[in-house]
Amino acid sequence: MKADVIIIGSGIAALTAADLLSKHKNVIIFTKSGAEDSNSYYAQGGIAAAVHPDDSWQAHLADTLAAGCGHADEQHAQLLLRQGPASLQQLIRRGMVFDLGHDGKLDLAKEGAHQRRRILHSGGDATGKNLVAFMMEQIHRAENICIREQEMAVDLLVDEGRCQGVLVKDATGQLQIWQADAVILATGGCGSLFSCTSNHPNMTGDGMAMAFRAGAALADLEFIQFHPTILHENGAGIGLVSEAVRGEGAVLRDESGRPIMKGKHALEDLAPRDIVARQIFRERNSGRQIFLDVSPVPNFTERFPTIAAMAYAAGVNLESCLLPVMPGAHFVMGGVLADGAGTTSLPGLYAVGETACTGVHGANRIASNSLLEGLVFGELTAKAILSGLNSKRKRPDSRSATLSKTGKRPIMLPEQKEIKKRMMQDCGVERSGSGLASLIAWLESYHFLDADLTSCTKEEIETINMLTTSWLIASSAIRRTESRGGHYRSDFQETQEIWELKKVIRKASEHAQHDLQTNA
Repeated sequence: MKADVIIIGSGIAALTAADLLSKHKNVIIFTKSGAEDSNSYYAQGGIAAAVHPDDSWQAHLADTLAAGCGHADEQHAQLLLRQGPASLQQLIRRGMVFDLGHDGKLDLAKEGAHQRRRILHSGGDATGKNLVAFMMEQIHRAENICIREQEMAVDLLVDEGRCQGVLVKDATGQLQIWQADAVILATGGCGSLFSCTSNHPNMTGDGMAMAFRAGAALADLEFIQFHPTILHENGAGIGLVSEAVRGEGAVLRDESGRPIMKGKHALEDLAPRDIVARQIFRERNSGRQIFLDVSPVPNFTERFPTIAAMAYAAGVNLESCLLPVMPGAHFVMGGVLADGAGTTSLPGLYAVGETACTGVHGANRIASNSLLEGLVFGELTAKAILSGLNSKRKRPDSRSATLSKTGKRPIMLPEQKEIKKRMMQDCGVERSGSGLASLIAWLESYHFLDADLTSCTKEEIETINMLTTSWLIASSAIRRTESRGGHYRSDFQETQEIWELKKVIRKASEHAQHDLQTNA
């Protein structure tokens, strides 16, 4: 079976690319469960962009690079943040509704590591849901898009050094070969490799595992962002408490009422996520319970109805205004190596959204840049594909397309909950060389690299993908012998402290240079 373009995944990056592509090409979207089962749909945070007259993309860039701990690709970040405001304005002209203030203008919020209020929200804490719903409306109006739910991409088809299509297991468990001129990986992240996460259960690193088996380059997988505030009950994660809550004044406290971020960072509760997550992690390791005090937030239940409903359902006494929180896996800054147009090292294969590593997030993503990334780079990827396909090359012979790797059927696989437990324990908020080495040895004991996926069930394929991506993350983490952003090595703590010192020195130097220019 054939399509012009195949997209694997149904988050905002996938939908944005599909919307534009469908005006010129036939598009098939595959998703292993429901079309709305994505991190994008459940995103409580907003979309960051310099849309206020007093803001600028340069200021947004400075905040993004600072949060990225000196590891961001500045060229790609500039591309994203310069294009961001125009993409959002176009979205608004098409009918997407964002929250307005009493003055009828966009109600811009402030979140972690942002120096200014530049976060757009829709429905308070339902931005992702409303944005995906809006894009789905556009998709359903299109004539050239077909969404195939409950169909799992198994592997990429590669021939003569080019991605030619996808092997798919349909809803009945039957294998199908789909050929395409271009394949887009938009499968989201890998937070569900960890026992505590904000992610949808589907986020098991499938796209990264498929890309690896096909021979595509990956990068920066050691940089996992742990969101500081996951609502929990007896240590079990329930759901995300958006950073926007702290942006509106909520404070992190221990059971005695002590504000735990006081004196730990200039931005205190709105410090970059890696810093806040580590502080909570250490407080909890010392036996203290940590709560998010929402009493300073005016009209909390009305401002954040999704979070309030989640807390109520979990049995949290909202009258106390104290939400029990802990860090959980939230976002992977690394992924399939790609540029702003989604181009990967494997011809015919594109990657966009959290699956991709464009370098815009560096070692630590700043709040609310992820939905923006899906919108802007989803559009640029579609344009790049249209440009390439319109320069018409010969369609490859589908009979020549072969699986990138085949082998033996796995004799034994671990339970998925055991993978999650091991990853949280040895590759979590803080890591060590010994813990990572132990984790890698355990993962390799399952010989997942030799598995023949064509003979596996959907659950077995997902488990093999989990083992593969976990191994890639742990192997990357043990090689990076420093602490930076979302990757913190307890046996190399001084590196992070040196980096923080360098940031202070650089900022002082920039101020001094500015003063000199002003005086001149």
